[in-house]
Amino acid sequence: MSGTNGSAQKIAVLGSTGSIGQQTLDIVRSLPDKFRIVGLAAGENLALLEKQVQEFAPRLIYYQNSDNRLKASRSKFVPLEELATHPEVDIVVVATAGKSGLSSVLAAIQANKKIALANKETLVMAGQIIQAELKKSGARILPVDSEHSAIWQCLNGEMQKPERLILTASGGPFLRYSPAQLAEVTVAQALKHPSWQMGEKVTIDSATLMNKGLEVIEAHWLFDMPYEKIEVLIHPQSIIHSMIELADGSFKAQLSYPDMRLPIQYALSCPERLTNPTLPKLDWSKVSGLMFEGPNYELFPCLKLALEAGRLGRTFPAVLCAADEVAVNLFLREDIRFTDIARLVEKVLKQHQPVENPNLEDILTADQWARELALHFSGGDRLCQS
Repeated sequence: MSGTNGSAQKIAVLGSTGSIGQQTLDIVRSLPDKFRIVGLAAGENLALLEKQVQEFAPRLIYYQNSDNRLKASRSKFVPLEELATHPEVDIVVVATAGKSGLSSVLAAIQANKKIALANKETLVMAGQIIQAELKKSGARILPVDSEHSAIWQCLNGEMQKPERLILTASGGPFLRYSPAQLAEVTVAQALKHPSWQMGEKVTIDSATLMNKGLEVIEAHWLFDMPYEKIEVLIHPQSIIHSMIELADGSFKAQLSYPDMRLPIQYALSCPERLTNPTLPKLDWSKVSGLMFEGPNYELFPCLKLALEAGRLGRTFPAVLCAADEVAVNLFLREDIRFTDIARLVEKVLKQHQPVENPNLEDILTADQWARELALHFSGGDRLCQS
């Protein structure tokens, strides 16, 4: 990306080989005068990272197995937190999955960076700690999730807090399934989301509606709203990405074609809106209708579990995230059934003894405990006993 000018925003992408990371690079690729990549971090997909390094020539790189050096790379290998806090970085895009983003986000906050956050678990696990650090540093979190981006955009210009936040959900591929059908869901079926292109973990969480529960907890911390004022509404068309209700009964909603590159670009460019011919436009003549309904908590118990964990607070949200991550991985390996995901998470939550006012060490300890217990519970009995 050698054609950029001096005013280009310098970006580090953590999780560059994942779905959000790759779509972030699409934005940079299409707007080279606005954005420049100075850092890339990935997990184990070195083949794709190598291609990205060759294209974007970042100054800094990180990947998990430092013993395997990238070929013909002039990029400097640095620890992940050093990449996230480097003086050259203007915006840190946190596109990792699971708890791996937590330490990097905290480091970036303490370095007073702008953080484009796509990692739900960071705020779900440690929202109170993150908010306290933000107040100390003056750093900013810019939401990347389409729902939180929508609320953020709707709140712009409002002088008072809204009455309600309404997070929309497509309902996933199994919205009309019966309990018997859900019990027979395959991995291939669960990975076919009807509206969005996402990574495997988020796609499965969307199918169970766990993702929407995590988003409620995230919205609680992002927008300082009590849980009783945050609602979930099923909207299969995925055109309205979320809404707010104002004091006078008016509603504001953000609508667009369901493409994650739109909220990614806004997080990178806000408050400016950039023309990007590579992004899709919504054709209203092809929209036959907009439908809404409440969620079915009995068919999708993961949503209920997440809402309960959020309201209970303390270390329950960390346990929720950890148990869910283990359960989803087990399902992807075909070791448990789709409906076992909720059973496994619930069993772990029921065993948890929460820590009051947890610090970071308490949260990480609860996370590890939950992972070990989830693996223990998953062995042998197919989780049929609750």
